[in-house]
Amino acid sequence: MLCLRQVCLFTLRRYQARTLCSDLLLSQINDCTHEDEVFSLVGRNKARLSEKHVGIALNMLWQLQKKRPSLLRTSDYVRNHSQFLTLCILAESKVEHMEDEVIVDILYSLLRLNVEDHVSLAKVLVTEAWKRLERLSLPALSKFALCLYKQHRHFSPIIGQVAHIVDMKLDSIQDIRILSVLMLSISEVITESFRDRLLHKAEQLFEEEHEVHFNYARRILQFLQNVKLRYHPVLEKCNRIFLESASHLDIHSISHIFGLYEQLGFDNAEFRLITKQLLSKTIDDYYDPETFTKLFFSLGPMAGSKVRERLLVTAVNMAEEFSSHQVLMILKTMRKMKCRNSHLLKKMASVLHKHLDSYHVLQLVKLTQYLVVLRCQDLELFAKLKMLLLGYLKSSVVPADTAAIIRVLAMLPSFQVEEMIINKAAAVLPQCRLHHLNCIATAFVKWHHHGQLHWQNSSELCAKLLQKLNDCGFQRLQKANNLHLLLEELPYVNGEWFEEVLNEETLAMCQHLIDQITWENVLPLSFFLIKSEHRCPALFDRIASVTVENIDKIPTSEIYFILFLFSALNYDPPDNEEFFKSCIQHLTSNLILPDTMKQRVHSSLMKLNRAVCLECPEFHVPWFHEPYCQRVFHNSMSQVSPQRQHIHRMLTEILGGSHYSRISVLTPYYYEIDFECVLDVNKKPLSCMAQNMALGEVGGIHLRHDIKEKGRKGLPPGAQRIALEFLDSRAFSKDYSRHLKGEPAMKKRHLEMLGYQVVQIPHFEWNSMVLSTKDEQLEYLRQQLYGIQ
Repeated sequence: MLCLRQVCLFTLRRYQARTLCSDLLLSQINDCTHEDEVFSLVGRNKARLSEKHVGIALNMLWQLQKKRPSLLRTSDYVRNHSQFLTLCILAESKVEHMEDEVIVDILYSLLRLNVEDHVSLAKVLVTEAWKRLERLSLPALSKFALCLYKQHRHFSPIIGQVAHIVDMKLDSIQDIRILSVLMLSISEVITESFRDRLLHKAEQLFEEEHEVHFNYARRILQFLQNVKLRYHPVLEKCNRIFLESASHLDIHSISHIFGLYEQLGFDNAEFRLITKQLLSKTIDDYYDPETFTKLFFSLGPMAGSKVRERLLVTAVNMAEEFSSHQVLMILKTMRKMKCRNSHLLKKMASVLHKHLDSYHVLQLVKLTQYLVVLRCQDLELFAKLKMLLLGYLKSSVVPADTAAIIRVLAMLPSFQVEEMIINKAAAVLPQCRLHHLNCIATAFVKWHHHGQLHWQNSSELCAKLLQKLNDCGFQRLQKANNLHLLLEELPYVNGEWFEEVLNEETLAMCQHLIDQITWENVLPLSFFLIKSEHRCPALFDRIASVTVENIDKIPTSEIYFILFLFSALNYDPPDNEEFFKSCIQHLTSNLILPDTMKQRVHSSLMKLNRAVCLECPEFHVPWFHEPYCQRVFHNSMSQVSPQRQHIHRMLTEILGGSHYSRISVLTPYYYEIDFECVLDVNKKPLSCMAQNMALGEVGGIHLRHDIKEKGRKGLPPGAQRIALEFLDSRAFSKDYSRHLKGEPAMKKRHLEMLGYQVVQIPHFEWNSMVLSTKDEQLEYLRQQLYGIQ
């Protein structure tokens, strides 16, 4: 009994000594201020390290790196140290005994230290965590999910299981940080209904938490980009968080946010203004290629002339240091800036020669597109790009890649088409989406028109390909059963081929799927209808009703385009008052607009000012756009088309002399009309000079300075001023109704308010077979001129 007691006391003392020793070692690891101190402790205490020591040591290595700026981190040194390998071996041997959180922490630290995913320890940690997935706490689950996301396991079965657990536990998540990580990690494997539940939960947590870190909002933004959804309420909340955190945003965060905004088609003038001020003040702080490229991308498109010039000069000086990706970003930004700085472009082209082999196929496509648009003159570079693109085309089996390569090859100067290209195109057509078919059709139509198909039977082969393109397009449309997916393809479809072959069929399919129109897809549908220039009453009415019902969910910027659809195509929905009132109220609640729209906005404000002055004189709104209009017309060059010159000669013949009519006249409020003449009470022409009109010259255009009242006082009693307008195809919808669009309809109404009798000559009447001779045209003009009531 005494012996047993002594053994127990000895064991207890030894255990206490080991515990004290272990606690001391843990304390020493936690107190380390440099990686070498951690490695020294590991080397001296290798045999005594428990699974807890190993976990703390690996985590400490990342924490020490995290404290340094990214450019001063020494991850390579840490990974290549012999004691780091020792820690990895020990961790792998003890992984089954580790706590759940320790396993996840080690995996996270390894990834942040840029350890390759295929390293044995990383695989073992993922496997062990997967076994314990159901019992992981929410913080550990979110961290593990983030690790899987960073390993690009976006579609792996593990992510599917994580999504299932999140689905089950969503109501219990009360931390926006945890939710944002989980949303981002599972974004590729969720259903639409689950996506909506996640966004609703995010909105709820945004409202409940007073302060939200900008990184959480950035993850939510990335989630929206991943699921390809512009959900306005969440976008606005994220933007508000970025504005509140603006002083804490670095160039990496700002460029990332701008990139996401660009992909989501979202813009906020206040965020751009604040970041522009922040970046302009610190422009000299970005002296390495990585941060400068991000500065150029973020600041370049909105920089003033002086800052823009500094950016361009720095880019030229730094050109040789840019990586392949950075060169691509610089060229992309130059295109966005509409900057064709020849010195920088030559520098980028010279640097590209050494980087070409490092680009994958879609990067080469983008690169070629940027160089063509920027008018690069390096023919040797284009020759190399052509060879690389043709090489990729020969081996390509992906329809999207094949279509993209063919599209960009058609942009190259003096490109001679090989028969191989038509064979590759024909092989992928059945698998192509509509915009891929459009890319291929546009390229071959261009090559055919420019005579770039030189092999034997080239015309016959091209005709067969285009017929097969038509058939594939019709088949794809006939199989469409989801409006959302159909509209995803349409923004990239344009040009003669689509308009002539598939436009009517596409409109018919949209009408067939009319019940699927929701607030989420009214914008892309409106874009398509604006582009097609077709009036479809059923679609227009459905868009109007969905817009009114969901007005609070639709972003202000989208309301503008929805309104533009109805005004441009001159269509009033059944409940037009409610529709227009709701849209205008929502639109005027936020008048902050992007810099890129300033010119368009100024023009629209002028038109609004003019409309209010003419149509609502009781409001006593002054006409304050006179200086703007004078500046615009003085800077513009007005060209009179041959068709209008022909009509003017006929008017001269009908009226009896050139002094009885004027061509290209500016009216009060700056409407330009094609022809003006004056008829007395007996329908006899009056000389424009005899009327003693005050006329000025603005770039070859006759400008009437007199306002409506003065102009009418200058006319004899009963005389009438006539405005003749030739309306080309742009003035009418492209459907069979040939309905007059909103702009020319409003112009006619306003000219009548200014005292004109308006005669409109539609192009389809003037160019018809009925008016095929000069005498028939003269008689038509006489009827239009003298037959007016």
